[in-house]
Amino acid sequence: MNQKNNLIIGIIIAAVVAASYNVGADPAEFVKGIPNLGIIIEEAIQVEPELLGTAFVSMFETIEMAFIGTIVGGAISLPLSMLAARNLNSKYVYGPIRAVLAAIRTLPSILWAILFVIMVGLGPFAGILATIMYTIGFMTKLQYESIEAVDADPVDAVNAIGVSKSQLIRYVVMPESAAHLLSQLLYTFDYNVRHTSIIGLVGAGGIGFYIINYIKFFEYGKAAVFMLVVLATVLVIDWISVKIRDKYIVKTQRGMEVKARIKTS
Repeated sequence: MNQKNNLIIGIIIAAVVAASYNVGADPAEFVKGIPNLGIIIEEAIQVEPELLGTAFVSMFETIEMAFIGTIVGGAISLPLSMLAARNLNSKYVYGPIRAVLAAIRTLPSILWAILFVIMVGLGPFAGILATIMYTIGFMTKLQYESIEAVDADPVDAVNAIGVSKSQLIRYVVMPESAAHLLSQLLYTFDYNVRHTSIIGLVGAGGIGFYIINYIKFFEYGKAAVFMLVVLATVLVIDWISVKIRDKYIVKTQRGMEVKARIKTS
């Protein structure tokens, strides 16, 4: 067994080395480029403080875009996830829905941003539309997988008494999957803040618009300041998400565990 594992590991390492050679990944170039980081840090320190005001305003715009995209996309994702769940619908319903969602997920958010920039022009609105589309494709998949993971016993018990599908969803599916849905919403917002910072590179608004412009004109110090603002914002949002999860999601999961124990006792 150990020989087999060693062989698999050896094949993986050989594949990584071969792929690295194929794409021209040279570790020596990385080592030679490390001193350039010192130049960028030096330029960032010398940047005028007034630039921080612009960075924070553009970062706030990015957060607004991510927030709108997450809420609107999440609201659309919830009913779609109900239709895409195999334990709630026949294959004639969930099959086409999943095919459409797979098509939406095929395009990354930056390509959606390019498409909407062409449609509605440069600016935050294109970024919001791109975030909504990506959220629908990404979050719906997470949601219908959570719905399919719901305990089958309460679903079968409720179905046995002849309730409607809307009642089944309201009184069984939603309460059982609520903790997962909230966690997915927080995760998607966190992810969208990061991604919305990137789609500005194609003119879809937000802080990425400034970053790409500074890079184009070789003003790496200014670009580094804006990227540090993105980093600080992501860390703050991540901390807030942890607090929300600890307060609501963990309590909800504990409550569900207690109910499960009572049922089995």
